[in-house]
Amino acid sequence: MSTVMAAFSLWNHPAGPKTIHFWAPTFKWGLTIANVVDFSKPHESISYPQQIALAASGLIWARYSTIITPKNWNLFGVSLGMSATGIGQLARKAWHDYYSEKNTTKAEE
Repeated sequence: MSTVMAAFSLWNHPAGPKTIHFWAPTFKWGLTIANVVDFSKPHESISYPQQIALAASGLIWARYSTIITPKNWNLFGVSLGMSATGIGQLARKAWHDYYSEKNTTKAEE
């Protein structure tokens, strides 16, 4: 009986599946997954402005999701993931643009 009550309380939760507060972060996972897939692409195709926007908005929304009532842990998780992948992509792009061996040999010539 407790399993039924837990499912019922999840269904009626203020951030549950009956509200946009559940579905918006759920669809936002698509952006995070797409950014993870982009790790297989060459670094030349990565955009600094796009990754800065993803990382910054992820950090902002992660903070916001812990302040609002009710706390939206789905939004927190996806925002944290989005900022982590954005920061990872920025680090990868910066490494290839400024610190890779190919770029240091060009600077020495």
